[in-house]
Amino acid sequence: MELLPMFCPPLLLVLFLKYSAAAPALFALSQTSSRRDLSIAQEYLDKYYPLQGGHQVGELTSGGNSMARKIQQMQAFFGLRVTGKLDYSTMDVIKRPRCGVPDMANYRLFPGEPKWKKNTLTYRVKKYTSSISHAEVDKAVEMGLKAWSTATPLNFVKASSGEADIMISFESGDHGDSYPFDGPRGTLAHAFAPGEGLGGDTHFDNAEKWTMGMNGFNLFTVAAHEFGHALGLAHSTDPSALMYPTYKYQHPFGFRLPKDDVKGIQALYGSRQAGSRVSQVPYRPVPKPPTPTNPDPCDSRISFDAVTVLGKELLFFKDRLFWRRQAQLKTNVQPLTITSSFPQLMSNVDAAYEISERGVAYFFKGPHYWTTRGFQMQGPPRTIADFGFPRNVLHIDAAVHLRDEKKTLFFVGDEYYSYDEAKRKMEKDFPKSIEDEFSGINGGIDAAVEVNGFIFFFSGPKAYKYDKEKEDVVNIVKSSSWVGC
Repeated sequence: MELLPMFCPPLLLVLFLKYSAAAPALFALSQTSSRRDLSIAQEYLDKYYPLQGGHQVGELTSGGNSMARKIQQMQAFFGLRVTGKLDYSTMDVIKRPRCGVPDMANYRLFPGEPKWKKNTLTYRVKKYTSSISHAEVDKAVEMGLKAWSTATPLNFVKASSGEADIMISFESGDHGDSYPFDGPRGTLAHAFAPGEGLGGDTHFDNAEKWTMGMNGFNLFTVAAHEFGHALGLAHSTDPSALMYPTYKYQHPFGFRLPKDDVKGIQALYGSRQAGSRVSQVPYRPVPKPPTPTNPDPCDSRISFDAVTVLGKELLFFKDRLFWRRQAQLKTNVQPLTITSSFPQLMSNVDAAYEISERGVAYFFKGPHYWTTRGFQMQGPPRTIADFGFPRNVLHIDAAVHLRDEKKTLFFVGDEYYSYDEAKRKMEKDFPKSIEDEFSGINGGIDAAVEVNGFIFFFSGPKAYKYDKEKEDVVNIVKSSSWVGC
């Protein structure tokens, strides 16, 4: 079983007219069916088979060839006859209720094989459904987790308050994680891969009729599947596997993981030793983590995580906060939380840069990035592999866009890469040594930004003004001076 990180992107809105010319070539159905089903299929393919390659989030190729390729991918995944056309068997699969995690691996939240670094995990049901009782929800969740703990060394602790590793909730429509539910049927639930923040969290569509039996959607069946994602598994192409994308009722009592799922989860965590019991850890609350203190921008030791121009402003990021100031005025500014303006980013932005002529900016965090227009996010995150980085690059330290050169420089450790924005391609003969190419820069680069033709490198508590023509540093100031201190 191929182990892939998972992510659940929101629907991309697509005008039917863009595809109407291509419809006859894509369909093996009647013309009446084709118009209605084309819209359904396009929505499905955008959500579960997102575009690969190129880093313009939201860019869609309007020709039929692009859609035909997606159909072929979907048909191959489900073991259908690969025709590139929306025949009856293909539309039958498309219309089945299913998990909201995509089947293709283009969208990645975490590098490599995501897994928890500990064997005891906490979970908490934060919001319940009205479809069934709280006790039934608790039982379904407990059995869903037990399905995985019997095959691994993992144990699960139920928490009644505070933050848990796996936060479980029943949500409706747009529920704040940028991946809204679509009402009855369609997407039943989604979960995030192991990690901090949203990592491991599992959401169920409250618009569904949840049951403990065969009527409606069996909560144990869906929960057990989603917990597979929360532990690090992607979808399986094996129709008998629990991790198969579409809904198939599983009897809760006496359930045992199919072989494909056992193979996948044990590849991540190993097997439970013979004779060891699945421990029933006592019910106890998990204390809330301490409230983090806000970084002081006037601390002479402060270093920024990322700096970028955005419109006519400069943005300075540090931990869970950022500061905004007019590009030409170094007035004292007040901090804002990142979640107040960029809820998808949450905290700890690694790098950012703007291409003003396109009106877009890119924000990097770990192995993925987001596109914005101003303060408005444009779709789900994408993997930084889109830029052509080698597979061993899992995060960016800093990025700066050089407007006249139409190049973006990415800094990773003691090296940097040059990306040609016009050609949308990483330049050859990179990476190169930062020390060799940028005279006068001492230490690692935390952030970078171009202002008035100069590159300003932020390294620890210092900001270096670099003259591109002289190829040398011409001034050094405290980083804190950039926010009015």
